[in-house]
Amino acid sequence: MANFILLSTPTLGSAFSAYRVAIIDGAKIPTLAAFYQAIEKGLGFPEDFEHDLESLDEFLNDLEWISASDVAIFVKNSDGFLAQEKPKKIFELLNLLDATAEDWKWVDDDMEPKNVKIVFQTSERIASLLNEEGIAYVAQ
Repeated sequence: MANFILLSTPTLGSAFSAYRVAIIDGAKIPTLAAFYQAIEKGLGFPEDFEHDLESLDEFLNDLEWISASDVAIFVKNSDGFLAQEKPKKIFELLNLLDATAEDWKWVDDDMEPKNVKIVFQTSERIASLLNEEGIAYVAQ
């Protein structure tokens, strides 16, 4: 099943009521630096989070401070999301998010699995990026 959802509405709705949700306003996130700050705040990362892709990968593959078994990253106003970044950097982030969500389905016995979803408010730009990179998604 796809880890990405393209949502036609600007809100998540009741299907995500049990989720721990990080809401990211894409209109205010034109760069990776801004994304790191927003995801840190949205998921309540511990203080030792460093604002880079390696640290993001480490923290998203931990999530021990989040008790909920369902976690979502919701990017609303997604047309502006990472608009100032080169496609290569965006693809790196999208692939990391997809791999992380997939890895959570297959954790070791000593860890509780998490259902991680990455949700974007539908935009042609985001759909095009996902298609170009070959990342599966569901449109709702």
